[in-house]
Amino acid sequence: MMNDQHERTIRFRALHERPEPLLLPNPWDPGTARLLAHLGFEALASTSLGAANGVGRRRATRQQILVNLRELCAATPLPVNADLENGYADEPAAAAKMIADACACGAAGGSIEDASGNPSAPIYDFELAVERVHTAVEAARALPVPFLLTARAEQLLYGVGTLDDAIRRLQAFEQAGADVLYAPGLRTLEQMRTVVQSVSRPVNVVMGFADPTITLEQLAEIGVRRVSIGGALSRLALRAFLEGARQMRAGRFEFVTQLAAIRELHAAFV
Repeated sequence: MMNDQHERTIRFRALHERPEPLLLPNPWDPGTARLLAHLGFEALASTSLGAANGVGRRRATRQQILVNLRELCAATPLPVNADLENGYADEPAAAAKMIADACACGAAGGSIEDASGNPSAPIYDFELAVERVHTAVEAARALPVPFLLTARAEQLLYGVGTLDDAIRRLQAFEQAGADVLYAPGLRTLEQMRTVVQSVSRPVNVVMGFADPTITLEQLAEIGVRRVSIGGALSRLALRAFLEGARQMRAGRFEFVTQLAAIRELHAAFV
């Protein structure tokens, strides 16, 4: 099992080193993971929002996140990046324990963010945020596989600070040893270009908050190395579910004309 995970982590790192951006979709259960693998994606990423949606909570618990991650990693041979939120702890060493736990679930990489989960102070202070990344990097380097660590600066997503503030954090996270850098909330191609040009490590862009007219070709041209979608696919599926359920509640059944073919689903399932 460890040899298999080692191969996945090596492959995951290599996917960040080519000119073509890695498309990293976010399944939320084994079925969606297998469907994405069947469609030809090269790697997957968990989504904490999708996991929470799946268990009917606004935020999944630490244990629920890890159970979901283990299921995703077991569902396909693809490398899986783990959305670990803030590590479910404020203190750096406590948060970094989530890195080892994610690796034990089979993940090839994972992210740690500077959003605190505290509405009155949603973003950790700069020094604490950098210390948390540094400690997470140390935890990742101590693992038996070359786990890929992503550091996230969340200011733009929470409306705290400016793009320059987010870049300052990403640069500090790079100095602390993060392998991939990520600032959710970038909306324009120009903002993305500015971030990419400000750091030397691979940059992840999440398109769930960005201008949807931006193409993969444009992202490649400005040097983006990884493109994810966060909880967007989960929300898209739930929107269709709600629409169908509302029709049924109203005594109408037009939605049955828009179902995925069972044959198409079974082609991806074991």
